[in-house]
Amino acid sequence: MNEPKGATTGTAEPVAGGGRTGPATEAFLAHRNLLFTVAYEMLGSAADAEDALQETWLRWVKVDLRQVSDHRAYLVRIATRRSLDRLRVMRRRKEEYVGPWLPEPLLTAPDVADDVELAESVSMALMLVLETLSPTERAVFVLREVFDIGYEEIAAAVGKTPATVRQIAHRARRHVDARRPRQAVSPRQARAALESFQRALETRDLQGLLDVLAPEVVLVSDGGGVKQAAPWPITGADKVARMIVRGLGKARIALTSEPTVVNGNPALLLHVDGEFDGVIAVRVEDARITGLYYVRNPQKLTRIASETPLTLR
Repeated sequence: MNEPKGATTGTAEPVAGGGRTGPATEAFLAHRNLLFTVAYEMLGSAADAEDALQETWLRWVKVDLRQVSDHRAYLVRIATRRSLDRLRVMRRRKEEYVGPWLPEPLLTAPDVADDVELAESVSMALMLVLETLSPTERAVFVLREVFDIGYEEIAAAVGKTPATVRQIAHRARRHVDARRPRQAVSPRQARAALESFQRALETRDLQGLLDVLAPEVVLVSDGGGVKQAAPWPITGADKVARMIVRGLGKARIALTSEPTVVNGNPALLLHVDGEFDGVIAVRVEDARITGLYYVRNPQKLTRIASETPLTLR
């Protein structure tokens, strides 16, 4: 895939005298959070998103800015291409992954939860749905449906014609709509459901779990072959609740949990016998939990110590 026109063979831009940065650096930094959000929503991995941004920067500093009328669009185009390349490689890695694969959870600021559109777009539930798309379908869906980028610009980013992009967008939208959560709930309703789940979890209250879990709830746990996890998703309130209670009872562990905001949605940080064990995010519909996403793989828990800024603009 060719780079956008305007690229040259220049070198990295030096920092101007007096500590000031040059125009290429300023433009990149101004849009960095947006570029990271684009890359993360395409990849589901913060580490790979950071690598895609590094590659974007290396391409960007070789560009003749006099030929670029829209820095934001040009940067998004480069980041999309770099992410697409990585996404194709990641699909092969995921085929060898041990057990279910979940996106890398990000500790996010409370204001992300207040932005309903952003919170849904980075939620574990939607990110898992995006995993079922092809790389090009995912890129088109993210750029069009999440970031509202025009078809012509998307076509330039993915190397397709605008007419083809429209067809891909329609197909991807139909696929996602058939699998995304049926009804959005307010942050307050989601927090209430999580609080009920937290109480039942810490007290090993089987009935309390059954009361807050929807009949069709699905539990997905990701240990990556490093930590113990269910080798496949567990479906149904009774199976999920009994597995949780039985697992806690057999291990006779001291479990504590701390509410937080992960990927713009309420979640719990779990500690077992005083040691950090993982993150469990929830999907809430009609005041009950329909999805539990438990990430235990230590390699995916590096973004829990500090907030990651995300933005759609």
